[in-house]
Amino acid sequence: MIFIITILLAYLVGSIPSGLIIGKVFYKTDIREHGSKNLGGTNTFRTLGVKAGLVVTAMDILKGTLATQLPLIMGADIHPLAAGVAAVFGHMYPVFAGFRGGKAVATSGGILLGYHPLLFLLLVCVFFLSLYLSKYVSLSSMVAAAVALLYTLITDIHDIPLLIVLSVIAIFIFIRHRANIKRIIDKTEPKIKWL
Repeated sequence: MIFIITILLAYLVGSIPSGLIIGKVFYKTDIREHGSKNLGGTNTFRTLGVKAGLVVTAMDILKGTLATQLPLIMGADIHPLAAGVAAVFGHMYPVFAGFRGGKAVATSGGILLGYHPLLFLLLVCVFFLSLYLSKYVSLSSMVAAAVALLYTLITDIHDIPLLIVLSVIAIFIFIRHRANIKRIIDKTEPKIKWL
């Protein structure tokens, strides 16, 4: 029973629609009606600005981190990554926002912050280096996902749960960015202007 409660709580934590909350409470704006219509940090940056984007991204990261700690908090015999994955699904398909969520990049990063902080810091550096060079948030997110998987294959090959989770997350990130990939190829993907 404690297993089900912990996984459900992790999903509900992931379902907290940070972008929707910040947009409606502080800006009287539903970001689902603007830009990419996505609830994630990137659309928040585009729609509401850098300050709101940073807050939403931080909140989305912390959702993943909190989820990885839930098994310890609840005293449940569950791998922290399993709870983290439940939060990622909650972020992508949030029950509190009509199951229309974000692309799970920040929340996935939050899982790593809670489970493998060194890898999280490496990926933050990779993300911003790619962002500085390309100006594409979507591309930088996919590059970070690929590097995470490659790093694990090289250094943590025996951590099978991490390898499986990163593989699944990378697949989902690429799938949820397929429209972005097409726009990058067509050179119509918006570039950031603040870096």
